[in-house]
Amino acid sequence: MNVVVIGGTGLIGSKLVNKLTERGHRAVAAAPNTGVNTITGAGLAEVLDGADVVVDVSNSPSFEDEAALEFFTTSTGNLLRAEEAFGVRHHVALSVVGTERLQASGYFRAKLAQEDMIRESGIPYTIVRATQFYEFLGRITDAATVDGTVRLQPVYIQPLAADEVAQAVGKASVGTPVNGTIEVAGPQRYRLDELVRAALSKRGDPREVITDTAAPYFGVMDMAEDALVPGADATITGTRLEEWVTRNSARPSPRTDAVAASVSGT
Repeated sequence: MNVVVIGGTGLIGSKLVNKLTERGHRAVAAAPNTGVNTITGAGLAEVLDGADVVVDVSNSPSFEDEAALEFFTTSTGNLLRAEEAFGVRHHVALSVVGTERLQASGYFRAKLAQEDMIRESGIPYTIVRATQFYEFLGRITDAATVDGTVRLQPVYIQPLAADEVAQAVGKASVGTPVNGTIEVAGPQRYRLDELVRAALSKRGDPREVITDTAAPYFGVMDMAEDALVPGADATITGTRLEEWVTRNSARPSPRTDAVAASVSGT
């Protein structure tokens, strides 16, 4: 199967390309640094010629409201028009669990707009919604920090490994289009504020974590406690946080952060 991966050089995309290639598929990484720009349309005709499936795991470089909306609507519109022209049989997109519950955020309004464009395109599709990645927890902590204090809502979070996100997206991409949404999440639930508080304490980070129901989560305040967790039909992955930390402890990165490492006691 010929699969084009938009955002194929990023965290999820690179893993996805490797997994598909290992399984005998022809997977092409499409990104600005490989000559494909979904905003301008440059390179789309060349890379989509002969493609069976297009998988979009790209992300907006900005979380600012208008910038995110411009990115997702322009990129998705260009992709869908090109896919129709070249007879692509399946469009797969990575999105976020709880998107429809987070509409106070411009970023999540942009993600929902992207999903709606896909649903209305007429192209067979699968939307894979994932919970937040272990690799993203540090960014959540930093985004919630103001003047050295971390303010977080006591909502549940059910993170998973980026490798398992890629696995779920890969499975969807070589399967039959569901013309709907599937969800994937990690095996453990935590209160977000408690997870971060324990992490920073273990690491010796001096930032205080304050539980605050009015604290913005990427612009969303007063969330329901289950806003970030999946429904009953979600696929639950197998890698627990402490297992992921052990696996990644030999190659830490700024994004693999304090939050994950501390909870395991490492």
